[in-house]
Amino acid sequence: MISVNDFKTGLTIEVDHDLFTVIDFQHVKPGKGAAFVRSKLKNLRNGNTVERTFRAGENVSRAHIENRQMQYLYASGKEHTFMDTETFDQINLDQKQIEWELNFLKENMMINILSYQGEILGINLPNSVELKVVETEPGIKGNTAQGATKNAKVETGLNVQVPLFINEGDVLLIDTREGQYISRA
Repeated sequence: MISVNDFKTGLTIEVDHDLFTVIDFQHVKPGKGAAFVRSKLKNLRNGNTVERTFRAGENVSRAHIENRQMQYLYASGKEHTFMDTETFDQINLDQKQIEWELNFLKENMMINILSYQGEILGINLPNSVELKVVETEPGIKGNTAQGATKNAKVETGLNVQVPLFINEGDVLLIDTREGQYISRA
């Protein structure tokens, strides 16, 4: 058990038989009445974000999430196979569980699988990945105002807005949280 007074961003807790990550929290001490903690929580099972208020000093269960490094092997229909590189155990995840993450996954890529008491919650990608541009329009000289961009399709099928100087075959660094271009790799 952990007191809500000890909340930190990124802490995982169990409330009403659901798993949440603390995204934001605020200790409130009103002039009249008891103190409380206002928090913003992300559900790890369905991705929904909820706002929840706890009384100051209230206790909640802390959830210990297991983080196993695994290698992405291949896709077979809507199933995606991952392998533990130490034990060679393989697990399959449904496409619905990792829909956003598929925009950044390449075969043989190392990622972290998140699980809680044997239940697989999803995957945790690095903050940025290198992806190759497979399709983009050529940049036209003189067609620039400030910060002009064009559309580029990378090897995973993700469309990204990139500067005009990016060409097909370039390898880009892409932010996995926002799906945006960072720089050339």
